[in-house]
This record gives sequence, structure tokens and C-alpha cells, in this order.
Amino acid sequence: MAAKEIALIVNPFASRVDEERLATVVDALARAGEVRVLPTERARHGTELAAEAVAGGASAVVVFSGDGGYNEVLNAVDGRVPVGFVPGGGTSVLPRALGLPRDPQRAATQIADALASGRTRRISVGRVNGIRFAFEAGIGFDAAAVRRVDELGRTADGRRPGDLAFMRAIASLVAERNGRFHPELEIKGLGRAAFAVVANTDPTTYAGRVPVRFAPDARFELGLDVVAPVSVRKRAIPRLLLATFLGRRLRGDRVLYGHDLDRIEVVCDHPLPLQADGEDLGDVTEALFEAERDAVDVLV
Repeated sequence: MAAKEIALIVNPFASRVDEERLATVVDALARAGEVRVLPTERARHGTELAAEAVAGGASAVVVFSGDGGYNEVLNAVDGRVPVGFVPGGGTSVLPRALGLPRDPQRAATQIADALASGRTRRISVGRVNGIRFAFEAGIGFDAAAVRRVDELGRTADGRRPGDLAFMRAIASLVAERNGRFHPELEIKGLGRAAFAVVANTDPTTYAGRVPVRFAPDARFELGLDVVAPVSVRKRAIPRLLLATFLGRRLRGDRVLYGHDLDRIEVVCDHPLPLQADGEDLGDVTEALFEAERDAVDVLV
């Protein structure tokens, strides 16, 4: 039997990637096959490297990066080659949502064991305007927070600001609007809302070690969930935050909700920011979210 070939795509600028951790990840994966390290050099390079690895006959593609790198690879794989995700970013939502440990070496060991034993989990992914996302996409408020963090730039070694910067961005946006968010978009078949979060799993992100559960009914094996506050006033913000941290579904006539959906169409009153897996996709006036069911085998 031919030895398994593992394409390890690495973002050397991710928050928790360094030479020492990379060496431990390579050693852990080597128990399952021959590891070929492929560092990314520019934006979207991960997509190119993953497509080349799949075309070249790799047995598995493993990504050691943050969520942006995972997203790039997911937009290249075809569902025939299993994919593994090693936590290398400040938050690393995807591997944590899949149940992998935060420690890169331990996660890589579990991925190697899964590859050696043929253990995979088939999951769905979402698409927004044709671009795949793994765990969450949003239009309006949360996408504006992503953009605000990006505007801070990166550190001298190329690393992106972490969770604290994201929380500060949210706080500044809330302050700028005096805690009020009014309807700015229409979700076809559901109604008007201030902003929309589309989830492919639960949790949708983390604040440090604490999961943020905006759509607690969402699952990797189902379609998409959408949660969209109709409007938000300052006095309602503590209740919304409490619900997301406790994993309680937002209810009432002030929140639009859809579960296990295949298609979500959004039309905006004016251009609004759009994000997928924490990556800024620019301003849009329309967004089509689609569920791509049973799309990818992941190593867990």
C-alpha cells in the first residue's frame, strides 16, 4: 500500500504559528504519512496550494493557520480529499467547533489518528455570493466589526489583532450608533431587519474561552440558520449578549429566525459590509446565502 501523502498548508503569519509549533505539528502528522509543508505567501494563496495538492493526488490536506486560512482551503477542496484543521490563529473557530483541542500538537495528533484509521465527519458548508464559509457569515453589524479590526492593520510580524480588538470594535460601533440599530435590509420571506447573522454551526465564534452562541440550533450536518434582529435599542443589548453567551435562542417578534435553510436571500437598502468566516468581502446591496450539504470530509 502506498504511503499517505499529507499536504500541510501553513500560514506563517498566523497568531500562534511559529517554527517550534510547526515542527511539533509535522512530527505529529508524520505518524500517518509523508508530510509536505506548503507555506502561504499572499492572500488566497491557500486556495491555490490546496487545489494543486488535490490535483496532485494528496491523501489529505491539513491547514495550520487561523480561520482565514481554513476558509481559503475550503474554497478549493472538492469533497473527495479529507481536510484537517490545526489551530494556529488567535480564535481558530473551526477546529474548536469541530471538537479539536486548542493545542496545535494535540490537535495534529488527533488528525493523524483520524487519517490513519479512516475516521472522518461529513459536514455541510455555506456559500455567500458563491464563496464558501465554514461556520458563520454576516451582513451589516458583525461584518462592520470585522472591517474595523482589519483597519487596525497587523503587527510588525504580520499577525492580526485578536479577540480583544474585536470586542473593542463591537463596543465602538455600538457607541457610534448610541446603541440603536434600525432596519437596513430585507430577508426574503422573513421580513426587514437591522443586520443578519447566518450560521452553519454552533458556536459561531468565541470570546477568549467562552463560546458565543448566536444560533444554538445550527449544526454542521444541517442547512443554514439565520438570526436577524429587526431593530436593537440600547436597553436590549445586555439581554442579547446574555442570550448569546448562555446559548439561548433569541426569540420574540423583534428577531427574525430561520432554521435548516437551503437558501437565504438578502436585499439591502444601501451597500452594507459582508463577511464570511471573519473575512471582509466588501460592501454589497444583495447577498445570496446557500447551504452546500454533505460537502466536505473533515478529520476529527
